Amino acid sequence: MRRACSLAGGRGRERAEAQRSMAGGGTGTGSGPGPAGQDVEPAAPERVLFPPTFSVSEVKNKQRRHFMFLRWKQQQRKEKLALKKKRRKEREALGDKAPPKAIPKTIENQRIYDETTVDPNDEEVAFDIATDEFAPYFNRQTVPKILITTSDRPRGRTVRFCEQLSTVIPNSHVYYRRGLALKRIIPQCIARDFTDLIVINEDRKIPNGLVLSHLPDGPTAHFRMSSVRLRKEIKRKGKQPTEHVPEVILNNFTTRLGHSIGRMFASLFPHDPQFIGRQVATFHNQRDYIFFRFHRYIFKSEKKVGIQELGPRFTLKLRSLQKGTFDSKFGEYEWIHKRREMDTSRRKFHL
Repeated sequence: MRRACSLAGGRGRERAEAQRSMAGGGTGTGSGPGPAGQDVEPAAPERVLFPPTFSVSEVKNKQRRHFMFLRWKQQQRKEKLALKKKRRKEREALGDKAPPKAIPKTIENQRIYDETTVDPNDEEVAFDIATDEFAPYFNRQTVPKILITTSDRPRGRTVRFCEQLSTVIPNSHVYYRRGLALKRIIPQCIARDFTDLIVINEDRKIPNGLVLSHLPDGPTAHFRMSSVRLRKEIKRKGKQPTEHVPEVILNNFTTRLGHSIGRMFASLFPHDPQFIGRQVATFHNQRDYIFFRFHRYIFKSEKKVGIQELGPRFTLKLRSLQKGTFDSKFGEYEWIHKRREMDTSRRKFHL
């Protein structure tokens, strides 16, 4: 048996040496005299790290698969950087004749057009703005006065969030429910000249919902709240906010529904901000998620501005908009988010 195997192995080696000698012109090393009597060096094989049909998932060993994936990502980054440098050199060489930069495709700029997008020059939109529930505020007939309350038996995190929210919204007061129903709280708020009611709901000791009701005639919006961060949980935060009235920024509320939600947020803050405080509250709508941030800014030069987040921060997702004040049983809803019917496309947004 051993002799037969050794003979077979010897024959295999002889065949391999014979093939190499034939490919290299009769020598075992692969080099030899060329057709003109010159020595010809063997061509170095082209090194291909990852062929086009390569798939990392085909590697069975977990450690080897992870190593191959890291090498593949590194190769992708190198190719991308080389292509970027090549394009930059071409643009520099062409100068003013260079073609304009291509605009990258994103979900935002590929958004499906909404028929209810607000046109500032539309007469119908102007009439609705002049006669809606927020018209007295924008006509400076009312001064915002906000009541902030919670669900029954709030936990410490929710209580601290309400206290910090009251330092962001001027002329706001925090009261606890003590078992009272909202239908009994709303008439008391109207009698005491409150213009808005904010209710913070919680689940498993974490704030997870916000109800905003504009008084005395509504509307009422119900939001799902997530990603709540208190001041002590924010890195590189600034000092405590001052009592100055902040500026308000509302971004990307473009549809009729979004316009109503934006006006509802704007009516929480007084008209004339105190710029000496250098504080700004931002409601940024992106893909129907409303991100709230509270910053302090400082002008470092004519072109540079430094900002410092003060907190708290949270994210809102509109669930429903109801006409009038809060009424969960007989209330008439203007808009309800129905996920299976409305979220049919990633490029379809409602705000």
